Amino acid sequence: MPPVLDRIRVGSAPDSWGVWFPDDPQQVPWQRFLDEVAEAGYSWIELGPYGYLPTDPARLTDEVARRGLKVSAGTVFCGLHRGPAEWDGTWEQVRRVAALARATGARHLVVIPSFWRDDRTARILEPSELTREQWAHLTKGMERLGHEVGETYGLDVVVHPHADTHIDTEEHVERFLDSTDSELVNLCLDTGHYAYCGGDSVKLIETYGERIGYLHLKQVDPEILAEVTANGVPFGPAVARGVMCEPPGGVPELEPVLAAAQRLGVELFAIVEQDMYPCEPDRPLPIAARTRRFLRSCGA
Repeated sequence: MPPVLDRIRVGSAPDSWGVWFPDDPQQVPWQRFLDEVAEAGYSWIELGPYGYLPTDPARLTDEVARRGLKVSAGTVFCGLHRGPAEWDGTWEQVRRVAALARATGARHLVVIPSFWRDDRTARILEPSELTREQWAHLTKGMERLGHEVGETYGLDVVVHPHADTHIDTEEHVERFLDSTDSELVNLCLDTGHYAYCGGDSVKLIETYGERIGYLHLKQVDPEILAEVTANGVPFGPAVARGVMCEPPGGVPELEPVLAAAQRLGVELFAIVEQDMYPCEPDRPLPIAARTRRFLRSCGA
């Protein structure tokens, strides 16, 4: 019998349906996403890019509830490492997403650092390494964001290490955690992105368990990863090549990750995100259903 992972709350996200943008003809309509994520057996969803799902709180709450779903988090991107001048633009984005997340009953805001190279064209936008001053801007800015979001909207900010951003590798993730206050900001550990950048999710959970506030579950195909790494392929084209693959066919193994998360003794969301942009509209549902069955076989 698999272990009972009774502290892990499994969900999925628009990302697993090939949704990266508020509006894109290559993406499935939002009604189809909601119908299919419920059909696949999930109870929780994230909002995805702001504007993809309805932004009227009453309508969204109704659409989600009548499918038996609940919202776990909203998501924003930000470039706070650039300094105080970024704050107003960041807060305007955060304000809209956090208000909608709170109105639908969510408790988290997932914050992703901005990309240092374009995820479609590979054009270098900024150096891949931050200066000491930029690290200070990043960490203090995230702490301020955590404080303001908590005070204003009652949400917990969890920062998402992500490929092609400045918080990606084990070194960068640990530096971020060591430089920030756990009362203000914690981590959304994405198992796929962390493996993509060479990190060990189980080790991170066991070392920084008190800082793990949220999980994204995904795997990478090690052969495709080796190819894109060797050739300097940016994240977007790497996804189009299938670098993020259906569990349990990639790395890291999710059973040990989930077991380590369970041992923390706290309730954690574990949201499935299989990056698949772009993808054929009929592809996501069978994968999502198989992934849900796999996670149940792990005890989640």
